Amino acid sequence: MCSLDGLFANNRTWAAQRQSQDPEFFTRLARQQSPRYLWIGCSDSRVSANEILGLDPGEVFVHRNIANLVVHSDLNCLSVLQYAVETLKVEHVMVVGHYGCGGVQAVAEKRSTGLADNWLRHIEDISYKHGERLARANGEGQRGARLVELNVIEQVANVCRTTIMRRAWYRGQRIEVHGLVYGLDDGLLRRIGSSVNNGQSWMQCYRRIVANGRVTVGRKRKCRH
Repeated sequence: MCSLDGLFANNRTWAAQRQSQDPEFFTRLARQQSPRYLWIGCSDSRVSANEILGLDPGEVFVHRNIANLVVHSDLNCLSVLQYAVETLKVEHVMVVGHYGCGGVQAVAEKRSTGLADNWLRHIEDISYKHGERLARANGEGQRGARLVELNVIEQVANVCRTTIMRRAWYRGQRIEVHGLVYGLDDGLLRRIGSSVNNGQSWMQCYRRIVANGRVTVGRKRKCRH
């Protein structure tokens, strides 16, 4: 018996159910993908984009890595972003962190994870940058949660700084960048900071969030020029 037999059985059941509910589902899916959303999230197995958003396959384009980082030397992430923005014409780019992120928590606790430490240096830089704010946190758990939120803010800024987004906004493409955090304990998404919809406003948004001395969670506002 193949060790994946159970997964194949689950797949056959799922495919049969989808076809029963919507006979044209796979025909449409095979013809094209036309998602409105790009999800840049963590590789954590508990954080599934389609399931959390309640969307079908084909409705969200997904890039995942440890601690949902957007690094300007990461051609994998940048290639996904460019394809999503310039070919798929997504309308929303969502950077999605999650509370209880193992990579972020390791940095908050100054704990080594092995090879991944090299990747997590980007989170460590954020920790140093916002050291005073993190020092006010009550315990390692709260410090990790605040670092999760700060990381999302910094990665939203990194998305906005890419030549991909700057070109898109310059040519008038309607696209917004959002920072979100997912709660493992309640299954809910929370907005972090402000959404950005043009190349002139993102730095103002970022500076205002940082200058406030606290992370704004859950507020529904946009930064506009």
